[in-house]
Amino acid sequence: MYTLIKKVGSKHAEGVTEATVILLKPFMDKTLTITADNGKEFAWHEKIAESLDTKVYFAHPYHSWERGLNENTNGLIRQYFTKGSSFEGISETDVEEVMTKLNHRPRKTLVYKIPHEVFFADLSRKAA
Repeated sequence: MYTLIKKVGSKHAEGVTEATVILLKPFMDKTLTITADNGKEFAWHEKIAESLDTKVYFAHPYHSWERGLNENTNGLIRQYFTKGSSFEGISETDVEEVMTKLNHRPRKTLVYKIPHEVFFADLSRKAA
């Protein structure tokens, strides 16, 4: 449930690929697989898979429940950046603040722990 988000200039494959690799590279050991939707922004999925040494899978078209956590997280992000709003006035700092808020928000499915705590506790256990 640890959330990584980054502002991209457009939904083109090049920018989405670059952002995905930048965000996930520090966590390659935790990135076992990626499940994407069928949008054109994931056309360079092979580069993502190669850069992160992982496999990329695709949900079936119109089967959003196959990516339930992602859909839920998108809804949480939309509480801060409403659908249809322009991202031109949103800074990278604004995006990082939302990411921090989401990662420090207690989640019922984590027994009201915060994703940051759970994710990094798990990392420190594996390092020991």
